[in-house]
Amino acid sequence: MERKAIIQVKDLVAGYGEDTILDRISFDVYESEIFAVLGGSGSGKSTLLKHLIGLLQPRSGQVLIDGDDITGGDDKVFQKILRKIGVLYQSAALFGSMTLAENVALPILEYTDLDRKSVDNLVNMKLRLVQLDGYENHLPSEISGGMKKRAGLARAMALNPKILFFDEPSAGLDPVTSAELDKLILSLNKNLKTTMVIVTHELQSIFAVAQRVVVLHKSNRGIIASGDPRYLKDHSRNPFVKRFFNRLTADGNGVD
Repeated sequence: MERKAIIQVKDLVAGYGEDTILDRISFDVYESEIFAVLGGSGSGKSTLLKHLIGLLQPRSGQVLIDGDDITGGDDKVFQKILRKIGVLYQSAALFGSMTLAENVALPILEYTDLDRKSVDNLVNMKLRLVQLDGYENHLPSEISGGMKKRAGLARAMALNPKILFFDEPSAGLDPVTSAELDKLILSLNKNLKTTMVIVTHELQSIFAVAQRVVVLHKSNRGIIASGDPRYLKDHSRNPFVKRFFNRLTADGNGVD
């Protein structure tokens, strides 16, 4: 069965000032898949994410979200696209003066006309999905780093988005908490069929959750490999890709 591309990146050129970071890159992300963007420092991972969610406009090229061009500059279209996506930022980006319930309620109150009882029911449901039921009235300062990530995820899911974007979801987490977050991502993807795009460099998470990846490289200013990360680990002939997936130094030695 032919898969539908819910994200289409076409000949995207991106940069800052005189520097070109990404030069004419193209790829598709399919409905319901977990897709990861990988690469070393300075390769353009964060720059690409900002273009995918509309925070930056490209020098040229297109980003289509569910058929709509997020780079077109039409505010009405942009607002429509925002209803289809959710973002879990690296720091979770919760408002410290608001409870978890109030944080999750923000996008619902902003973009819907639901009555207060319906909003509260929806908030409780989202917190329950990320295993934070019972923590509705806690402030972000009163919970752990892993719980903050899950609360941020609940807020990202508040409007039932078709696509979830994750910016380094495991950053700052211990290995056990990171593994628990990976398990949650897999569960949500399986049960909700939500498309997920993850920017990360954490190998354990990549192999645990990613179904397909693109690998960016600074020198090439673009994509040097794509496919199943497990296949790339064992079969890629690109020296950087081989080192990346096998944690090898430039001289070919492993890292303990």
